[in-house]
Amino acid sequence: MLKPIKKTITLPDGREITLETGKLAKQADGAVELRMGNTMLLATVVSAKEAGEGVDFMPLQVEYKEKFSANGRFPGGFLKREGRAGDAEILTARLVDRVLRPLFPDNYHADTFVHVTLYSSDGVDMPDALAGLAASAAIAVSDIPFNGPISEVRVARIDGEFVINPTFEQLEKADMELMVGATYDNIMMVEGEMNEVSETDLLNALKAAHDAIKVQCKAQEELAEAAGATVKREYCHEVNDEELRADVKAKCYDKAYKVAQAGCADKHWRQDSFDAICKEYIESLPEEEREAKTPLVKRYYHDVEKEAVRRCILDEGIRLDGRKTTEIRPIWCEVDYIPGPHGSAVFTRGETQSLSTVTLGTKLDEKIVDEVLVQGRERFLLHYNFPPFSTGEAKAQRGVGRREIGHGNLAHRALKRMFPDDFPYVCRIVSDILESNGSSSMATVCAGTLALLDAGVKMKKPVSGIAMGLITDTESDKWAVLSDILGDEDHLGDMDFKVTGTRDGITATQMDIKCDGLSYEILEKALNQARDGRLHILNVIEQTIPAPREDYKPHVPRIVTMLIPKELIGAVIGPGGKVIQGIQEASGATVSIDEIEEGGHIEVAAPDKSSIDKALELINAIVALPEEGKVYKGRVRSILDFGAFVEFMPNRDGLLHISEISWERLDNMEASGLKEGDEVEVKLLEIDKKTGKYRLSMRALKEKPEGWVEPQRAPRADRPRRDGDRPRRDGGDRGPRRDRGDRPRREPREPREPNPNEGSNE
Repeated sequence: MLKPIKKTITLPDGREITLETGKLAKQADGAVELRMGNTMLLATVVSAKEAGEGVDFMPLQVEYKEKFSANGRFPGGFLKREGRAGDAEILTARLVDRVLRPLFPDNYHADTFVHVTLYSSDGVDMPDALAGLAASAAIAVSDIPFNGPISEVRVARIDGEFVINPTFEQLEKADMELMVGATYDNIMMVEGEMNEVSETDLLNALKAAHDAIKVQCKAQEELAEAAGATVKREYCHEVNDEELRADVKAKCYDKAYKVAQAGCADKHWRQDSFDAICKEYIESLPEEEREAKTPLVKRYYHDVEKEAVRRCILDEGIRLDGRKTTEIRPIWCEVDYIPGPHGSAVFTRGETQSLSTVTLGTKLDEKIVDEVLVQGRERFLLHYNFPPFSTGEAKAQRGVGRREIGHGNLAHRALKRMFPDDFPYVCRIVSDILESNGSSSMATVCAGTLALLDAGVKMKKPVSGIAMGLITDTESDKWAVLSDILGDEDHLGDMDFKVTGTRDGITATQMDIKCDGLSYEILEKALNQARDGRLHILNVIEQTIPAPREDYKPHVPRIVTMLIPKELIGAVIGPGGKVIQGIQEASGATVSIDEIEEGGHIEVAAPDKSSIDKALELINAIVALPEEGKVYKGRVRSILDFGAFVEFMPNRDGLLHISEISWERLDNMEASGLKEGDEVEVKLLEIDKKTGKYRLSMRALKEKPEGWVEPQRAPRADRPRRDGDRPRRDGGDRGPRRDRGDRPRREPREPREPNPNEGSNE
């Protein structure tokens, strides 16, 4: 066994990250164990020796998995074992994938699998911020060709200071959180959310993150050198025909440039025109060569088309659909588009369209989060769907893919910080993309804002989003930032930069960069141009619906909340939940209760006011405290010889003495006419301060008979004294005096002999 090799990285705050290779998973092409405190990740990479037949892309698969045992927990469900990846794991894997993928050589097409597994965590440090470093280190110590290394860090602003890889506890105080992936020289990926920060603050955060990443990249280079992994494998995954490549460019470039120069807004016309050029060239080939050369022609023509589109933008400022670089496509919006949901909107920008709905629910609709390191509940949900027909594809829709989870997460992060605090409802937004040619996630943000306003949700501020693109030419040092990019411009360009925010600042961002040497000057230009586009879209949104609706729609369930003392929570729930279930059955409302720091938080929801009023009446009857002198409606629970016990409030019984039933004297309880189950009206006369018992009266609510006199018991002092009685100080009698003279006196004791040990220390 080779001797394990270690490398230690020190973060700005003094915490250490240790990378070790040569001990675990040695049959993988590369494996690295990463430790930070009690957090441990194992990253492995394996790449096939040969590419699959006909594969002309990079078939990379990144998986991130968190073991429940890492935090000493059992998985949920009946099987009690880890299943398919959860949303959080998928999002982490996507972050790693987006940084690694552009850095493999263009002509490397072997199946490559990267696995990162969390094996230990104490819930202090956040492992997702370490996954990119672990994955890159595993590739660095392998023989797989890679233009890295890279690393990823989370940067958060806490109390005005930037913190690299904050803990879970620290992150709760942050007003800005970004995941940044980069090589030593270039930023490759950014994703995060923030509280309406400025463009300058975002740039400063990127610089702080990149400084930390440079240290981690240097450590990986040293680790690879120590492991002897500086020489990479030889491969040949492409067979090229340079003469054919030159011929395709010579005969197709001018034609492709003319299509790009036409500036037609019709996506299908452009695509058909570009495809016709390639088809025409293939048909011009000798028939005996056509089948063999077609795959190469298509690959070479793709490069020709890409160059023609990019040169047209850089040289003439003409985009594929004829717009200027800063121009936004035409927008139309409509709210309350569908009658069934609690809120709905259509947002269309050019050839991208989102139909979004809002549903408002009760606490019972909360999403339960049960992940390895995060448990809790979510009250604001956003789901994004991308059916194939939105791009004209003829195929079935099969579940939710990773792309949909990632795009939905970005829109969710964009809106959630503008969601009102202490909102009584659980809220779910669903965005269905009906057309797509451009950023559908940004359309989701805009449609989501419109649908929330239509539902009557009092957002802090409306949010809009825009996707920016970039075309660069290092040889001529030309570059152009494109507002509101098309799908083709995303595919053929060097950057996809999505920015969302309000009029006052950025709320979320996502950036993927495909070129080297992107300067902060270009980033600043892109951010400022994005702000102009964002404000333009906000104007359209506010013209469509200037403010949230004053009230919810009639079919929205009404919710009322109340706070009760903690000691009364059990009384409202009842044994086995019987009381709260009874309240729901009697009222038709949905009632839920949670214990919080201030007491018991009760939420009552129902489609009509009468149901809510009934539920509140029943709850108040339980939690209200009895008051002396107050009149209550009660039910006779039991009959005894001396009276009856009456439940005058839920779970509160009081004694109705026989003498308090009627002004007339009753010889027995049969004469009262009361039976168990009778409803009676009683007055609470007294609450015993020592025992807490209640004394009730019915006669106090009846008119006293004319001339009626309360029978008075004679005072003890006025009663005749018995012989031998002696008076008490209070005027009473002590009883007969005993004569001590009749009792014999006790004889005195004999004197006791002295003890010789008495007084001794022994």
